[in-house]
Amino acid sequence: MIVLTTPTGRIGRHLTRMLLAAGAPVRLVARDPAQLAPDIRTRAEVVPGSHGDPEVVAKAVTGADAVFWLVPPNPTAESLDAAFLDFTRPACEVFAERDVRVVGVSALGRGAAGHAGLVTASLAADDLIADTGVRYRALTMPTFMDNVAWQAASITGEGVLSAMALPDHRRPLCAAKDIAEVAARLLLDESWTGRDEVPVLGPEDLSHVEMAAILSDVLGRPVRFEQATAEATYADLRARGWSAAMAQGMVDMMAAKNAGLDNTEPRTPETTTPTTFREWCTASLKVH
Repeated sequence: MIVLTTPTGRIGRHLTRMLLAAGAPVRLVARDPAQLAPDIRTRAEVVPGSHGDPEVVAKAVTGADAVFWLVPPNPTAESLDAAFLDFTRPACEVFAERDVRVVGVSALGRGAAGHAGLVTASLAADDLIADTGVRYRALTMPTFMDNVAWQAASITGEGVLSAMALPDHRRPLCAAKDIAEVAARLLLDESWTGRDEVPVLGPEDLSHVEMAAILSDVLGRPVRFEQATAEATYADLRARGWSAAMAQGMVDMMAAKNAGLDNTEPRTPETTTPTTFREWCTASLKVH
């Protein structure tokens, strides 16, 4: 039995279908089971509730062989520790009593993160899980291509891609679908032991100026990149309801990425995933 958290999320929705297609028994932890597709609800076990709840996690993990773990976004959390560590601790208490394999979603930057906001907190949550003694693989990622979809209205309507990023700084990007494929392989493979990190780097490094050029070509209309300042990024997040701590955590993460955080991991055949940014844009953003 494989337990999946966040089954309706960007990674989880792909991963759920991949594992079901492989014939694996799947148990889904869902805050709102009604958001699951009808065919998914009939093919998988569903445990309603939050995986931050120890009783829900204990029920979900009973009899399981492997767990896909992802801390859900919580932009209103009062602190980074509350968002990442406090949410993860109940599950760690359950994992410590079980012989399971855990595949978690994390970030690049171990050994180089320093004060990197959300990344630093994510790596600390990895340590909590690994310290339980379970077999653990942390998928370490750069920025998701899928994050660009949050700006679809601005990109397609105003022709603007905006980010707190250095215009010409090239960095890796990965697609959620590719992350799901890596996670599926690990969850189905019963042979691995111990603790390790598995980088997922996508096939190429791109700057935001290059991303805007690709968007222009795919959409058939001009798209330009506008660099956002740290101050403007913080103010925008606060205006959208983010807590002060989480907004600062995002700004600190983006500053660390500008300083090369995502460029510390060398790309190898093993860490390279197939979906290019052009392919992602064509599938996700192209206006017909």
